[in-house]
Amino acid sequence: MEEFEIKFLEVDVPELEKKLLNIGAKKVGEYDYIITLFDYPDLRLDKDHSWLKLRTDGKETTLSFKKRMGVKSSDGSIPDDGMQEMEIVVDDYQKTYAIFKALGFIVKREMGKRRVRYQKDKAVFDIDFWPQIPPYLEVESDSLENAKAAARELGFDPEKGLICSASNVFVKYGFNPNDYISMTPKGFVKK
Repeated sequence: MEEFEIKFLEVDVPELEKKLLNIGAKKVGEYDYIITLFDYPDLRLDKDHSWLKLRTDGKETTLSFKKRMGVKSSDGSIPDDGMQEMEIVVDDYQKTYAIFKALGFIVKREMGKRRVRYQKDKAVFDIDFWPQIPPYLEVESDSLENAKAAARELGFDPEKGLICSASNVFVKYGFNPNDYISMTPKGFVKK
């Protein structure tokens, strides 16, 4: 499955939430996520612009494989052509974590964020609150054209949005995620 998403940085959250309600989007929920990214010891997933992500909000835990598609630079910087994603629900964060460690995977990074999600038809609007950077909006849909249309409905110019990973957003604000083992609201810990 591919996902098509566009990010818009430094949003005014109260104003954005008013706009979302005005276009008929419904608030789906608010989540505080704990995220662990795994890789092989030789970082082969990272070198292939891919990652394994274990994520929980304390109620639901998911395991996903993600891969940036059509990366146009050797360092994985933007732009690219979206993301391939495969995701399953698992029933236990700690046991899944332990399985990956037992299989020889390493923890590439642990992260934490807050997310507020709205939805309208096929469009999902996620307002992400990562530590140390301003909140941003991610507009996701089943096609890039539908994501662009949803962004336009909110008054955003899709051509001014970013098609990139959260790691790329951190880099824009001067944080190279590869320098950190932990990036959570409690603080950043360098490797």
